[in-house]
Amino acid sequence: MLNVHLYHVEWLSSCVFLDPGQMTDLLFTEKDLVTSLKDYIQAEENKLEQIKKWADRLDVLSAAAMQDPEGFLGHPVNAFKLMKRLNTEWAELENLVLKDMSDGFISNLTIQRQFFPNDEDQTGAAKALLRLQDTYQLDTNTISTGDLSVLTVDDCYDLGRVAYSEADYYHTELWMAQALRQLDQGETSSAVDDVTVLDYLSYSVYQQGALERALEFTKRLLQLDPAHQRANGNLKYFEYQLAKQRKVEVNKREEPESRQKREMGGRSNDYLPERKKYEQLCRGEGIKMTPRRQSRLFCRYYDNNRHPRYVIGPVKQEDEWDRPLIVRFHSIVSDKEMDKVKELAKPRLHRATISNPITGVLETAHYRISKSAWLGAYEHPVVDQINQRIEDITGLDVSTAEDLQVANYGVGGQYEPHFDFGRKDEPDAFEELGTGNRIATWLLYMSDVQAGGATVFTDVGAAVLPKKGTAVFWYNLFPSGEGDYRTRHAACPVLVGNKWVSNKWIHERGQEFRRRCGLMLE
Repeated sequence: MLNVHLYHVEWLSSCVFLDPGQMTDLLFTEKDLVTSLKDYIQAEENKLEQIKKWADRLDVLSAAAMQDPEGFLGHPVNAFKLMKRLNTEWAELENLVLKDMSDGFISNLTIQRQFFPNDEDQTGAAKALLRLQDTYQLDTNTISTGDLSVLTVDDCYDLGRVAYSEADYYHTELWMAQALRQLDQGETSSAVDDVTVLDYLSYSVYQQGALERALEFTKRLLQLDPAHQRANGNLKYFEYQLAKQRKVEVNKREEPESRQKREMGGRSNDYLPERKKYEQLCRGEGIKMTPRRQSRLFCRYYDNNRHPRYVIGPVKQEDEWDRPLIVRFHSIVSDKEMDKVKELAKPRLHRATISNPITGVLETAHYRISKSAWLGAYEHPVVDQINQRIEDITGLDVSTAEDLQVANYGVGGQYEPHFDFGRKDEPDAFEELGTGNRIATWLLYMSDVQAGGATVFTDVGAAVLPKKGTAVFWYNLFPSGEGDYRTRHAACPVLVGNKWVSNKWIHERGQEFRRRCGLMLE
């Protein structure tokens, strides 16, 4: 098997966000820290209890002594014990008070801190929430007051600030408005107040062209803090701009729809032209399979032209789509095999990268959020067996294929629309491999996903749901060798759960007599 991977994926050692394996480790780390914190609290309570007992004992003694000081000290034992207390016992008490009970907890915290997520990870997790919010059309209140986990005012404010730092004023407004809503409902916060939230809100809606709403938020802010310098300046500016805008509207008679759109704001221009279609398919909307075409899709027992391995025990094959043909093979790997593949991959998982089509440099991309690893056939018999199974079922030579790529998508993990094959404007995409273009893709689902995580084909309006133990297969190239642009596909964000997949990208070399060239396109 080839061991060079220059086109789609390499690794980056940082960025733990969204990796379920590392997130699970962090959960156990936090549990250990909570136990350590409770031990520290118990130690402090024991220490205070000792001090309290000592104080109570001396309080009783002092009260009795002060009734008749001379008579009390006239007893030689009392005089001796007073000298002893002041010379010895108070010094011991001083040592007890000064004793630092936090050493064990601080030491544990310092050790564990090296595994903590950083600012980049926190920002990545926040962006994942925003991505899920857009893709699955979740409103902020639904997310914030969910059954499983509740977002506090501080959480909503932090999400708004992440969006603000990215100049994403649409999401800034959504989350600052949610923070304000929760403050209005009586939720308290020691870090965030109405004035701060309104300051962000007024600016974010202004940046979206909603001057009237920006003015409204500014006036509300000044009712709470009349001396707010920036708000006072903004008030005059917004009033001036609004008057100017209304004058233009009168002269040009702006269409009501245009004004409403400007006042309501919205998501900024997107680099991805098919964003709407992609997100619709992820939600299960806009699938273009007609009943007539659906009636021509079948399930069958498949033996790949009476292959010796499958004559007696054929595999279950299901048509998922007709043009291009996408088929699913059921029960194609066992749980034991999938567990072994995950076990081999976990220590190597790193943030997936893509090849920059201009520079060829491998780099991370905001549109591919997952972690991946590569497994060669020589590394374990299970990997070799899976490779052989792919060859037997597809009839294609996998000796020139890339190694098995294992990818893990946590919550919010996705891969936006892309092609697996190299296009004409990328002539050097697989040159170093020397095996030609990617003729076909084998995608094995190694987990079920509670919500989200579908594989969607944006050009044809197809959606394939992840089912553990099944694999989908399609050709990226026509028999002529031309790329099939209908195979443009994407991995939808994982809404709830954890998605494991493995890919086998099969190349042209070695298929000359297995899938013959043809002049006609399929």
